[in-house]
Amino acid sequence: MGATAVRSEAGGRALRWREVLDAATRISSRIFRGLWDPRVLATLVMLLVLTASALAVVHASHLNRTLYGTLNDLRDERDAYQRQWTQLLLEQSALSAHSHVEGRAARELEMKVPARDDIVVVTTR
Repeated sequence: MGATAVRSEAGGRALRWREVLDAATRISSRIFRGLWDPRVLATLVMLLVLTASALAVVHASHLNRTLYGTLNDLRDERDAYQRQWTQLLLEQSALSAHSHVEGRAARELEMKVPARDDIVVVTTR
């Protein structure tokens, strides 16, 4: 193989590449020209709308699950406050009973019920 054979082989490869690139360019231009067809544009727009809708559904589902978990947490907290409120009402009822108040007054303040002779009735005019 001489220098001319190598040169002609390199030229043949370059010519084949050029033919391949020309064919690819023709195909690409036909594809891009075809994109401006109203049916293709409508299909692409509908595909974009469908994709946006699907993403919105995924986002809404995520928010729904998150908010449902928050709702359950708040319900549990409400129930805990309700139990605490019930306990406090029972405690208030027990602490405000007359026997409890009287016993505490006698024990801590050394108070007692006055005898009948110690009671004085004051009348006003």
